[in-house]
Amino acid sequence: MSEPLLHITERSLWDAARASGAYEMSTRGRTLQEEGFIHCSLRHQLPGVASFLYGSYTGPDDLVVLVIDPERLGAPLRYEAMKPGGEEFPHVYGPIPVEAVVEVEAWGAA
Repeated sequence: MSEPLLHITERSLWDAARASGAYEMSTRGRTLQEEGFIHCSLRHQLPGVASFLYGSYTGPDDLVVLVIDPERLGAPLRYEAMKPGGEEFPHVYGPIPVEAVVEVEAWGAA
């Protein structure tokens, strides 16, 4: 497996994906259909992403980190920067099949 992709989310959203067979949330509060891709990160990028998206999170769900095998995606994967010359983040341009998620970590243990 090449370097795994990571995606932080609410446990209930992951549970719903497991029931449907695919994960389709792009980022906190936005779906794949709204955003056009699913935001992911690499291990070294996760703390900054989690702080930015969930630093003030007080929701009822626990947060989990989906560990994704990029070789199991079946959707295009692109590394893109928000601005020219900026840090590149992995973006998945389609649903993530639950079979591509090889591990689910509790946030804080990641």
